[in-house]
Amino acid sequence: METQLDKVNIHVNLRSVRRIVFYRTTSGSCPVEEFLDTLSSKHARKVTWVMQLVEELEIIPVKFFKKMTGTDDLWEVRVQSGNNIFRILGFLEEDHLVILNHAFQKKTKKTLKKEIAIAETRKKDHLLRGSHYE
Repeated sequence: METQLDKVNIHVNLRSVRRIVFYRTTSGSCPVEEFLDTLSSKHARKVTWVMQLVEELEIIPVKFFKKMTGTDDLWEVRVQSGNNIFRILGFLEEDHLVILNHAFQKKTKKTLKKEIAIAETRKKDHLLRGSHYE
C-alpha cells in the first residue's frame, strides 16, 4: 500500500523532455498565453518558474508535472501559489517537446471533465495540423 511518504518521493523521469511550447489555434491565438496574461505578476512568476523546472530538471517531481490518468495521454503542469492552484494541460510530442494547450485556475479537488475535454480537443487539432515547432 502506498503511503504519504511514497507519494512525496515519486518523480517523473523524462530525460529527453527539454522544451515547452504553447499550442496555437488556426487563427494564431494562444490560449495558454492568454491565461497567463490574466495572472498577477507574482502568480505568473511562479508559473514560469515551474515551467522552467519542467524544462531543465532531469527528474521532475510529480508535485510539478504529472501524467493524468483517464485521459488521452495528457500531462499537467501543477502550480500552487499561496492559496491559488493553477493547472496547465498538454501532451508530449517527439519525446522532447511538451505542448501546453489549456490553462485554468483549479478551484475543486478533481480536475473538471470539461477542462480535460478542451485539452484533448486541442491536442487532436494540433496533431491533425502537424507540428510547427523545431
